[in-house]
Amino acid sequence: MTEEKRPNIIFIVADDLGFADLGCYGGRDATFGPVSPVLDRLATQGLKFTQGYSNSPVCSPTRFGLMTARWQYRLRGAAEEPINSKSRGSTTLGLPAEHPTLPSLLKEAGYRTALVGKWHLGYPPAFGPIKSGYEEFFGPMSGGVDYFTHCSSNGSHDLFLGEEEHAQEGYLTDLISERSVDYVRRMSPGAREGTPFFLSVHYTAPHWPWETRDDAGLAQEVKSNLFHLHGGNIHTYQRMIHHMDEGIGHIVEALRSEDLLEDTLIVFTSDNGGERFSDSWPLVGGKMDLTEGGIRVPWIAHWPAMIRPGGLSEQLCMTMDWSATMVAIGGATPHENYPLDGVSLLPVFVDPKAIFARSLHWRMNHRGQRALRDGDWKYLRVDGFDYLFNIPADERERANQAGREPERLASLRESWEAWAATMPPIPADATVSLGYGAKDMPQR
Repeated sequence: MTEEKRPNIIFIVADDLGFADLGCYGGRDATFGPVSPVLDRLATQGLKFTQGYSNSPVCSPTRFGLMTARWQYRLRGAAEEPINSKSRGSTTLGLPAEHPTLPSLLKEAGYRTALVGKWHLGYPPAFGPIKSGYEEFFGPMSGGVDYFTHCSSNGSHDLFLGEEEHAQEGYLTDLISERSVDYVRRMSPGAREGTPFFLSVHYTAPHWPWETRDDAGLAQEVKSNLFHLHGGNIHTYQRMIHHMDEGIGHIVEALRSEDLLEDTLIVFTSDNGGERFSDSWPLVGGKMDLTEGGIRVPWIAHWPAMIRPGGLSEQLCMTMDWSATMVAIGGATPHENYPLDGVSLLPVFVDPKAIFARSLHWRMNHRGQRALRDGDWKYLRVDGFDYLFNIPADERERANQAGREPERLASLRESWEAWAATMPPIPADATVSLGYGAKDMPQR
């Protein structure tokens, strides 16, 4: 991209959002009406992907891929599924400050940078957003916090401004939205004069605990039981998504009022598939699973100056491709020692039908899972058993074709193993955080 045409970029990431939770992906209306009218409108006015995947079915590994535009498996911290509060004080379990990142590359290219929302890539003092290319940071360092007390699962307060702990009352989703709007308004004069900004908006919604902005009374109960296993329902869950959607609407309106909407790329996705209250129809599985429900997620791009309304793409892609696209759009130069594994989607922005070949790979320590999506076909291993699915014909992954197509299965398995041989092995001391996530894995 040329200097004068470089857009502002807003990268919005939901947490544990299911494939069909949004209306534009087939989600049901709530009792109060449409759950996601703002995001549905952005999809109608922009480009919607139907075959967009997350780099992992669990939070922090995906965020390593997002931040580096590289396979997360290249970094030790991403072997944790996910990083948890036990890693506080670690100097190895996090995103190394010296590693080039999406924000650091864009910053070098002249962008202003900020993260508002969830980090989940290691704890201070060794790690943090400011050390990895963001000029500003507001949000929690850990994976999940109470929406009102802002305390993490170990009970400690976890809301930061920059590298300092920050106390502020309010429902976290709303605080993230308000801070994002404030950033847009503060950066607008520079953006209009040719200094674009890159804003990451990483909501914790609709991740547990199950609290709407009207549930402040639950905070003390939830504080000692952040997983909130006995709480929540689909109505609370839908309302949490709606609160996020409202906040995104405020960000869009701020861009419009500052005359920046035309030249701003807004991207929306989720870090992985949904939890127990999510809707992933017709997919099965969820968070922690390499079945489609754990990794196929909403993908929306809105950029009026470049993307025509009503676009629909079946391009195979994953989280780190968003990041590679933003590097390209921002005119940034990848570091020669850290070549990108992500692939730019700019050709698809121009022509949604311009499909290019793209193989997607995953591995999980949890249940020894592995997966490869190549064209219509998906190779999957769970608990030592191999499966083969034709995804367009069987999105629910119920009809195992392994017995009927043994040569295809062998070929895809060999392709996966050849790719895996280029990645560092999973360390013996890597941990898996169990006890949550929808489970509907294929049966033998």
